[in-house]
Amino acid sequence: MTTMSSIIEAFIKDLIKKSDDNLIEIQRNELAKHFNCAPSQINYVLMTRFSLSQGYIIESQRGGGGYIKIKQMIMNRNRALYHMIFDEIGNSITAQQGQRIITYLVDGNKITEREAKIIKVAIDASAINASAEYRNQLRAKILKNMLSIVLGEG
Repeated sequence: MTTMSSIIEAFIKDLIKKSDDNLIEIQRNELAKHFNCAPSQINYVLMTRFSLSQGYIIESQRGGGGYIKIKQMIMNRNRALYHMIFDEIGNSITAQQGQRIITYLVDGNKITEREAKIIKVAIDASAINASAEYRNQLRAKILKNMLSIVLGEG
C-alpha cells in the first residue's frame, strides 16, 4: 500500500521532472489542499524526501501566501563522492576536519583552488560567531550547502 508521503513525493518529483530547469515553486497550503492533508504532512515529506543529502535544495518563505522552491541538483560529478563527503560531514564538523575534506577535494581535482579558498573562509571559526558546539553544527550546514553547489553544478 502506498503511503500519502510517497504519493506526495512522487507528485513533487514529477513536477520537477516536467520543469525546464529542475526547479519548481509551490505553495505549501495549496499542495496540502490538493492532497487533502495537513501542511505539516507536506513539511514532513520535504524534510525526509527532499533533503540536501538527497540532492535537493529547498528554499521556503512564510507569510503572504508563502512558497517553497525545490531545486534538484544535477550531479554531473561523482555521485558516490558526493554521498561519501556528506556522510563524513554529518551534523557537526570541526574546522580542521572541514579543511581536510577541502584539501582532499582539491588534491583530487574535484574543486578548484579558488573554490577551496572561498569555502575555507566561510567555515573558518572567525567567520562563525557561535558557541563551539553550535559552531560545528553551523559549519557542517555551511560546508554541505557550499559543496552541494560546487560538486552538484560544477
